Amino acid sequence: MSTSSSSSSIWSVSYRKLKFFSRIRRFLQSKAIRKGSYGSSSTSDNSNKLRTKDNNDKDEEDHQLVMEKESELDGSVVLQKSVNRLHFGSWEEKEMAAIAIEKLAKEDVKARKFMAELGVIHMLVSMVATEVVGRHRAAIKALIQLANGTSTNKALMLEAGILSKLPKDINVVDEQTRQEFAELLLSLSSISNTDFCPNKPEILQFLIGILESPCSVETKELCLGVLYNLSAVLENAGALVSNGVVHTLLNLSSSFKELSEKALAALGHLVVTLMGKKAMEDSSIVPQSLIEILTWEDKPKCIELSAYILMILAHQSSTQRDKMSKAGIVPVLVEVSLMGSLLAQKRAMKLLQWFKDERQAKMGPHSGPQTGRVPLGSPLHPKEAQEGKKMMKNLVKQSLHKNMEMITRRANAGGGVVDSSNLKSLVSKSLTF
Repeated sequence: MSTSSSSSSIWSVSYRKLKFFSRIRRFLQSKAIRKGSYGSSSTSDNSNKLRTKDNNDKDEEDHQLVMEKESELDGSVVLQKSVNRLHFGSWEEKEMAAIAIEKLAKEDVKARKFMAELGVIHMLVSMVATEVVGRHRAAIKALIQLANGTSTNKALMLEAGILSKLPKDINVVDEQTRQEFAELLLSLSSISNTDFCPNKPEILQFLIGILESPCSVETKELCLGVLYNLSAVLENAGALVSNGVVHTLLNLSSSFKELSEKALAALGHLVVTLMGKKAMEDSSIVPQSLIEILTWEDKPKCIELSAYILMILAHQSSTQRDKMSKAGIVPVLVEVSLMGSLLAQKRAMKLLQWFKDERQAKMGPHSGPQTGRVPLGSPLHPKEAQEGKKMMKNLVKQSLHKNMEMITRRANAGGGVVDSSNLKSLVSKSLTF
């Protein structure tokens, strides 16, 4: 009873304001007409003309102010009718009210906060569960606008149970509805609220279902944005990994170039956690898929992200470095260190240094030919040993030059430019590899 009485008082105040400003408008209009006719008939006194002009300008400003106030009141009247229909109207009236509320929320930021106080959000959330496509789509679109730029409204939507209204089977809803649901989830996931977490099975079930289905790229991009926001919170890593998000992201990153960057960015959040790193190490497509991404010359950001993930996996893990070496990562890293972006070059050189240090560590004092194994009667002359080292160095140098020439030709064919000084520097550094 108190809520209904307060609402009726609000509407009565708005109605009185409308009548008041309408009267002011009519009064100022008649006043402006009288001032204009008087000014045109009085031509004898210059000072009277100036005063008349000033008065007309002031009247015009007052008229414009009144028009703006009237426009605000018109919006209030529309809002009043829409809220009333949303609460007490038929289903058809509720749908029309949701469309009007979407328009008002899109145009007026202040109206978004005011609508929440009138109980609009709870009514719209309840409409989302209706089976009629037009009705639940109108409700979702209105909620998207109401969530824009206000964390309070987002929290109210979560409290009203919007996540429980997500479709259990994405195949029963059309593509446009999936995209609008994904857009609303992306907006809700941008707030630091404990109610929006992957522990609720509806969220990941919906997101993974879309990412593993033949939905549009736009819809999948929205879902990847949600996973990116969720993965940025370390506490969410356990739920994401246990629900198979890592496997889904790895498949997307290597299968769809247009989605790879966002998928790799989310993987970059998860790889720094123990569970995320373990899931990637156990994957059958790692490191091959990540090494393949390093060869995408038209996707420099993907190369940087892939190199970052490989760095985390290779750090303090000889097992992972051995898998990468067997998968042929070294020549790919050499190419990235020559033609990649500055950040990609830095990461590639860091990985190459780790492989170099590991190989030198393996070549300990018991590696290579031992002097004790040289047969008696055929001592190794120091001069012969020096010539052998020189010959091996020349062979390694020739091999490296052939690889560099191949990379240079490939770069020139693709329009890239390779600095010869960098080339010689890398060759000289690699001779001790």
